[in-house]
Amino acid sequence: MPAGPTAEQPKDFHVRSPHPGPERTPGRLTVNRVERAAGSREFPAGRNARSAASWHAVDVTLGVLIVDDNSLFLAAARGLLEREGMRVVGVASTSAEGLRRAEELGPDVVLVDLMLGAESGFELARRLVEGDGGGLSAVILISTHSQLDFAELIAESPAAGFLPKSELSADGIRRIVNGRGSGGAVPR
Repeated sequence: MPAGPTAEQPKDFHVRSPHPGPERTPGRLTVNRVERAAGSREFPAGRNARSAASWHAVDVTLGVLIVDDNSLFLAAARGLLEREGMRVVGVASTSAEGLRRAEELGPDVVLVDLMLGAESGFELARRLVEGDGGGLSAVILISTHSQLDFAELIAESPAAGFLPKSELSADGIRRIVNGRGSGGAVPR
């Protein structure tokens, strides 16, 4: 059987592939084939689909919730992380609001300031981890203070790690989420 269309087949029909299912064409979106008696017809994937040949796990956008009592920091952190490809799903300025937003939004990552006014970020981190029975959200502690100032409390915390606010970045968050530490994360 010839590889391309024959005189009896229109140009947009192709000979049936020996490998059923989605096919990958370099430089094009994933193509799904609908089998017909005379061959198969290509239908491009939706416009939001990525080329299967170029997909990498690092391209996955993480949804982030930021909990901090400083409104200027919330705005700056949101802008920075969004510019670096993160999806900031929400912000909160109190523990109660952080718990509620985490429940509503189901973020992949929750950034929690150690000092939430009179409230403890450590306590919020503990409650977030305990309330997340499936372990879907990674809690990362953040602060303007040095990691050394709170080393014991950070080590005892159920949080995935710690990032100084001065080192906050999408890469720092990904390193902690992927378990590679760095970026200020506390080794476990």
